[in-house]
Amino acid sequence: MTSSRSLLLALIPSLALAAPAWAQEPQAPPVIVPAPTGGVPLDEIEPAPPPSIPEIWAPVPVDEQGRSAYGLFLAGRMAAGQGDAAAGADYLRRAQTLAPEQPTLRDQAFATNLLGGDLGFAGRIAPEGGEVPAAISEVGRLVEIVQAFGAGDARGALAALEARPIERPHQRAGRLVTPFIAATAGDWDRALRPVTGTGTDIATLYGRSHRARLLEMRRRHDEAAQEWALATRPRLGRRLFGLDHGAFLERRGRRAEAIALYDSLLAEGVVDGRIDAARARAAARRRPPALPSLRQGASDAMTAAAVQATAEGQHEFAAVYLRLAYDLVPSDATLLNLGDALTQAQLTTPGRQALMRIGPADPGLYASAQLAMAESLVAEGMDEAALDPLLRAAEVFPDSPEVIVALAGRLIAVERFDDALKVLEGAPEAVGTSRFDLTVLRGTALSRLGRTAEAEAQFQAALLLRPDDPATLSALGYLWVDGVRVEEGAALIARAAAALPDDRDVRNALGWSQYRLGRFEEAVATLEGAVELAPADAVANAHLGDAYWRVGRRREAHFQWYRAITLDPDAELKSQLERRLEVGLADAEPSGS
Repeated sequence: MTSSRSLLLALIPSLALAAPAWAQEPQAPPVIVPAPTGGVPLDEIEPAPPPSIPEIWAPVPVDEQGRSAYGLFLAGRMAAGQGDAAAGADYLRRAQTLAPEQPTLRDQAFATNLLGGDLGFAGRIAPEGGEVPAAISEVGRLVEIVQAFGAGDARGALAALEARPIERPHQRAGRLVTPFIAATAGDWDRALRPVTGTGTDIATLYGRSHRARLLEMRRRHDEAAQEWALATRPRLGRRLFGLDHGAFLERRGRRAEAIALYDSLLAEGVVDGRIDAARARAAARRRPPALPSLRQGASDAMTAAAVQATAEGQHEFAAVYLRLAYDLVPSDATLLNLGDALTQAQLTTPGRQALMRIGPADPGLYASAQLAMAESLVAEGMDEAALDPLLRAAEVFPDSPEVIVALAGRLIAVERFDDALKVLEGAPEAVGTSRFDLTVLRGTALSRLGRTAEAEAQFQAALLLRPDDPATLSALGYLWVDGVRVEEGAALIARAAAALPDDRDVRNALGWSQYRLGRFEEAVATLEGAVELAPADAVANAHLGDAYWRVGRRREAHFQWYRAITLDPDAELKSQLERRLEVGLADAEPSGS
């Protein structure tokens, strides 16, 4: 059964579909064409009232460039199926204009344009009727209403909501945006209806924060203060709305209370540079931020709906809400959230396209966007390509610990250890000596460069910060096991294995420690498990080959060594493996890979 939150993506099925009646083309088979260029501007395309569906199309509908509706349909399905919702939306929008009576085409044009194309077009062709799931029909109504509001027709939008409020599963989004639409339409009684919830759930807290804004606009400051107090009383509310509450206090001249609120947020460990900036502003008695407009409030309401949808795993819905929020008030922060929502919905291409639209005016947002792009590329196995956005982030935010960690970690992953070390050595001194992750990365880079003593020092420093961290225990233990402190290293690795028994690297280290202690039968069993967890790991396969040799399984040892060579080992390990394949592993020969 398809869940309601995945219905939008379910409208983009696989390509295995029998040709419908409108695909009949006796003149020539349909052709999938390159991305459309030229032709009628899309903003001038208005869908006509749908005619009845003919049994046979004659002539076949084609656009001004001779492209058939079915060819455009197939091209749109292919693009959307490959994750490029924007290109798919363009093809399907043009196809639907040629054959507006086709329900399959309409549904897919709606879904792809909703997630990555023309929102206005999606709203105009939104499927309706009793057979259409509410997840689809109601999101279409929401898009139409919010876009009407954005176009200046707040009264029409409010009338549509009063006639029939947005229903589930988009009820929450409709409820959050309605007060701002009502206020813009002049219906302040409707806009200021009291929040009915009495709990501390996130929907109630958002409702209170929005009502506080609207009360302040009407100069009902005492009531606004009460709403802010209720909204920020829970810890969650303070984290969500502490900055907005503080700005309200500053606008009312209550700077000491605002400073106390900002201090409480910092004391609770909230990490947000805006809090420090707000405190400094209030302490210096500088002008506080202006009260946001009603349009901004509506945009924030859609963002609030997206936040809640994301928390529930409804990433497709979150993407739609964020697109509406951005249409109302464009901002880089919204684009950052949109890129994440689209990526989480498995729409990686439009997700990265959203992130690429974020400029460097705000270094923090720009760096966050570049980090998100890199993460998306890594998830698709594009490790080298992921370095480009990380390098761009480092250009604008070179002292950010998060950027340094991400860039150094990626450089280590692609075996550029010297470059990783340079990045890590460039970290600000106060950050570089106190950050656990930076210390571990330095140790990793140094160990891969053969600078064992320096690597040991870094891992030991990291363990002073986190004494029981399994990965660090394993890394330091491995260095010792491979050297002269075999028993001490084995003890560290055993602690790591107790905490992470199924971790591929820890299991490999455990097997190697057993090998170095001469417990070869145990080593075979453990290393077989390590290879099962990481079959493409050259080191684990090499270790298993050594263990097989020690227990007399010579043919299997040769197989594992040969396999390890095929897995792109570094030059030193490759040379060792070639030697083993030639002469085996002599008893007198020092063990180690």
